[in-house]
Amino acid sequence: MPDTPLLKLALLGDAAACAASGLLLAAGAGALAVPLDLPEGLLRGAGLALLPWAAFVGFTGSRAAPARGAVLTIIAVNALWVLDSLLLAAGAFGLAPGRLGTAFILAQATIAGGFTALQILALRRAAVPA
Repeated sequence: MPDTPLLKLALLGDAAACAASGLLLAAGAGALAVPLDLPEGLLRGAGLALLPWAAFVGFTGSRAAPARGAVLTIIAVNALWVLDSLLLAAGAFGLAPGRLGTAFILAQATIAGGFTALQILALRRAAVPA
């Protein structure tokens, strides 16, 4: 796959956002649980899951030419994260986050969706011959 600066930027930005969110949730789950009206275990678990994911996304983005299969996997997992976030915000998992919790979830979904859209755009551009 050809080297595309937009794809690398989208992947590395995604990795940085995942790492920051993962650290915040893993380390701050106890402090965030009450104001977000979400279980501490859910927050900590999500944070701990984001950390190795951030490493994978960052590793993929650091390659001279990111592997298409890895990028497609990242896009698919990001899309699933966005869908699950929307369902969580809507109370579909038997949880009822408060207003702040809903805003937090939707902000994360928006950021993940934005990076996913950039990754799709960059992947399409890479597939078009110059």
